[in-house]
Amino acid sequence: MDLRLVEYLAYLSIGVALTLYVGQVLYRSGAAFLVDALHDRELADSTNRLLVVGFYLVGLGGGALLLSVDGPLASAADVVKAVVIRSGMLFLVLGGLHLVNLLALRRMRRGLQQPAAPLPAPPPPMSAPSRPATGRFPY
Repeated sequence: MDLRLVEYLAYLSIGVALTLYVGQVLYRSGAAFLVDALHDRELADSTNRLLVVGFYLVGLGGGALLLSVDGPLASAADVVKAVVIRSGMLFLVLGGLHLVNLLALRRMRRGLQQPAAPLPAPPPPMSAPSRPATGRFPY
């Protein structure tokens, strides 16, 4: 069997399994947080599903793009090294996605918990400086 095919199969099985597992953990763990933040169970469930679908799309898409990173494969050790490097890059992508989700949820929660700040008063109108009328443009 071709070493490149072995590498792809190993990486894809690790990447897909990891992405699905992390997505499910985020879905289960994020449900209570969203209900607390949004104060509406139906809206929280809908938002949670949308976040997980986005996580899957970006995570699996980023993982698929990592397949284009190639190097020479001469032995089984090279295959293991390539799979580990790609998996590590996928871990970083998924971790970054998780961080973005948390920051978005934090911002959403803050916005819902803080009362709207009153708009600042408009500045007083500025009066035109008094200049002698010369009939010319003042600039």
